[in-house]
Amino acid sequence: MDAVATNEQVKNILATDLDGTLIPVEGCEQNQADLLVLRQKLAESQVPLIFVTGRHLRSIVKAIEAFRLPIPDWIVGDVGTSIYGRGSGDAWELVEGYARDLQASVGGMSLEVVRDAFERFDDLTLQAPEKQGQFKLSYYCPRDTVQSVAERLQIRLDQLGAPYAVTNSLDPYTPHGLIDILPSVASKGAALRWWAEHHCVDVQKIVFAGDSGNDLAAMTAGFRSIVVANADPELTRAVRVAHASAGWEDRLFVAEAKATSGVLEGCRWFGVVGGGRA
Repeated sequence: MDAVATNEQVKNILATDLDGTLIPVEGCEQNQADLLVLRQKLAESQVPLIFVTGRHLRSIVKAIEAFRLPIPDWIVGDVGTSIYGRGSGDAWELVEGYARDLQASVGGMSLEVVRDAFERFDDLTLQAPEKQGQFKLSYYCPRDTVQSVAERLQIRLDQLGAPYAVTNSLDPYTPHGLIDILPSVASKGAALRWWAEHHCVDVQKIVFAGDSGNDLAAMTAGFRSIVVANADPELTRAVRVAHASAGWEDRLFVAEAKATSGVLEGCRWFGVVGGGRA
């Protein structure tokens, strides 16, 4: 993958969220059909593929098998707090350099301190142990109050002087809101930029596809971006505003199709795969 990613002849790299984006919506036959098309066209064009997701590694591997997803070249997991590359025998290996940088950014303050400080918040439910990470503390909260809860938690972090920030999103498959506490320097966008810098890749070669709040950082980090049709309207609005404010032209595509089909639609529009702009 290193050689492919740094090759000057490579024009496009697809980086995509999974749930609500690349993974087909349950019962949607068009999504299923378009996944097959996308997988074939990415292989034919030898487009490098990066998964950028809130899932942990074991869950990502299960999703690849369960939904017959294309095998990525790299994985950005845990909402941008871990990066994995394919090692020998297709085993996934943690990129230690990124982990060291995150550790340096938080100094001596562990997430245990943050967890203790959040015990008084009754509207938080700690997620299962496998959904926690070295640099990620994850909660569920009521879906209709996720934004206000996130704001209150950020105020508390600021009071503590904690080098962490709150990221919130909505789970497309459950009634929960999702809250993730990450190092302040970490996000899907920051991790993807770190990867690009360390592989000498121009960020404008990367096309990122997403649908939820924790994709906002990547969609406003300078990459070309695909917002699928099932995205939160507030996310779509925020991305439009950010791109306009930055003066970016032709870096945003808002798809008319949902999830997988929207990713394929956007990939065609940006010329990642055959089809070109409409």
